[in-house]
Amino acid sequence: MKLILLGAPGAGKGTVAKLLTKMDGSVQISTGDILRGAVAAGTELGKQAEAAMKAGDLVSDDLIMGIMKDRLREDDCKSGYLLDGFPRTIPQAEALKALLADMGEELDFVVNIDVPRDVILDRLTTRRTCTDCGAIYNVKSNPPKEEGKCDSCGGPVVQRDDETEEAIGNRLDVYNEKTAPLANFYEGEGMLLTVSATSSDAVIDAITEKLGK
Repeated sequence: MKLILLGAPGAGKGTVAKLLTKMDGSVQISTGDILRGAVAAGTELGKQAEAAMKAGDLVSDDLIMGIMKDRLREDDCKSGYLLDGFPRTIPQAEALKALLADMGEELDFVVNIDVPRDVILDRLTTRRTCTDCGAIYNVKSNPPKEEGKCDSCGGPVVQRDDETEEAIGNRLDVYNEKTAPLANFYEGEGMLLTVSATSSDAVIDAITEKLGK
């Protein structure tokens, strides 16, 4: 399958993507993960992206498109891909459309995961991440067995800089201003499936029904 997953930060795009990859071997492509990896590695890309990410702002379109042009041509994408966190702006969506046309490919459709703001704020402010392996925890529903220590690798479990209440509020404001209009863009393209649900299973059910699987 070839899908775009839209939704505010904390809507569950990453969780849904991981579940979908198990269905047919499609790969999850998360621009956030790519950028965070670049920041951790101290690459030139990481240096350019770090300041914007810490403030909850969007990384420039040119930077993101450069990443995606290379990523979508990698061999593992031949089995399908799930775009998680991309595109984030109308110009990115238009650039992606041109890129896919150049590659001779088409998306199946675009999924918009609609989750209330208060639910998202609660999810993200209570989320913690292992800095070594990336495992995700929640201090309310899924805390590590030992506070501050990853169950899987023993690495430090921390609150990310972009998941403080102030940064999250800014991320949601930026999303509503620049990314939410993508739903209208893809609706105009006749490609939008909106799912209003806080359960990942409900989102998966809606997607599989649309795909006819």
